[in-house]
Amino acid sequence: MIILALKIFLIAIIAGFFGSLVGLGGGIIVTPALTILFGIDIKYAIGASVISVIATSSGAAIAYLKERLANVRIAMLLEIGTALGAITGAFLSGLFSSSVLYIVFGLFLLYSAWNMFDKLRKTGGEDHHVEVSHPLADKLRLGGSYFDKATSTQKDYKVAGVYGGVIGMYFAGITSGLLGIGGGGFKVLAMDVFMKLPMKVSTATSNFMIGVTAAASAAIYFFRGEIDPKITAPVALGVLAGSVIGARVMQKLPAKAIRIIFIPVIAFISIQMIWKGVF
Repeated sequence: MIILALKIFLIAIIAGFFGSLVGLGGGIIVTPALTILFGIDIKYAIGASVISVIATSSGAAIAYLKERLANVRIAMLLEIGTALGAITGAFLSGLFSSSVLYIVFGLFLLYSAWNMFDKLRKTGGEDHHVEVSHPLADKLRLGGSYFDKATSTQKDYKVAGVYGGVIGMYFAGITSGLLGIGGGGFKVLAMDVFMKLPMKVSTATSNFMIGVTAAASAAIYFFRGEIDPKITAPVALGVLAGSVIGARVMQKLPAKAIRIIFIPVIAFISIQMIWKGVF
């Protein structure tokens, strides 16, 4: 059991690192790793994944808030949709078989990878440049500024598509509750596609939000008996350590590099999960 816990801990460090790096939460690696590598039932893997998402958020959020990469105003607005969606998704998860969850998880990841690849191909992976911000964004003062360590420049940004972002966050919350992955993929995509935020701001804000989203559904998994301390303890510790490292590395990478890292990680995992769900 100690050897298994150590293996899970090491995998969790990697999960936390990549999760904080691309804003998807540690669950994107934890859930498939626990099921594929260690043969753990997906429902217990998802329970551990929910805890890992909270750990990722805790580890990365401190660094991102300190560097003003995470936009708290945007996070609090969008969290209304994600919290409601997370509760909905957690209840829906009890209605599906394990094979269905594998397939849905895989398709979600594949969709996220394709959207990022398409943007990379069309724009070269550079950030959006919003000339006129959304009226609601002006009223709520959602715009911001941060120091980009990759280019050593101060970057100001405006916010577009607020309503589209809120709707996208509701679906992100459903994904979190249903699959235990924090919904970070939808969060990053919603902020990137609808709200036109810089990639680093989307990633950092997503990391800040995913812990709140996961916490909204964690109690449901706990009372259903799907959170096993023997699994969640090494997962939480490993993810927390990895997320702190990932947060520091992300700040020094250009936006294009973050997108390039994002694509192969989820594409590979998505194919593995779909395969397991079908066969």
